Amino acid sequence: MTASAQTTARLLIVGPQGSGKGTQGVRISEALGIPVVSTGDIFRANIKAGTELGQQVTAILQAGDLVSDELTGALVRDRLAQPDAVNGFLLDGYPRNAAQVVQLDDLLAESGTALDAVILLDVPRDEVFARLKIRAAEQGRADDTDEGITHRLDIYERETTPILEAFGARGLVDRIDGVGGLDEITERIFAALAARGIVDGAAA
Repeated sequence: MTASAQTTARLLIVGPQGSGKGTQGVRISEALGIPVVSTGDIFRANIKAGTELGQQVTAILQAGDLVSDELTGALVRDRLAQPDAVNGFLLDGYPRNAAQVVQLDDLLAESGTALDAVILLDVPRDEVFARLKIRAAEQGRADDTDEGITHRLDIYERETTPILEAFGARGLVDRIDGVGGLDEITERIFAALAARGIVDGAAA
């Protein structure tokens, strides 16, 4: 997959576990030459590097608490200031709630920028459930019980609704049919991005 990127491409990808978000995120990243910025990866990188922020995250997690919006925002701010993210990025896992949407808006406004698009991988709940059950059987993951999967999907739907409402009101959400072959889904994503002028339609 090759595509001609615009000068910048600041994107957010949203989808439940089992939606193919990780795979499609890598394809978008490689095609546009922008990094995937995942909060989970940021947490792990800072913890491994022993940074001050990483030490704060470690203490919070060891206490069994959730990382606050403020600390998450500080970590994302630090990551987006790195050279590879100056001309664009693909956010994954942030923002997770309405407060973080405001936080991200403020962060991007400081540099006179904003999100270009929100890619929503739309996969029916029963399809996602079936995919995760297959993964559980193949990988033997203890957390992929019926109850565990249902709980995670409930959390995703509860957290994602206000985010999609906020960005949807701005006309930023591209709802992509996430059912089908990987290449087929990738083509749908790039067709939507091309319609926004983010990639060259012929190249995509």
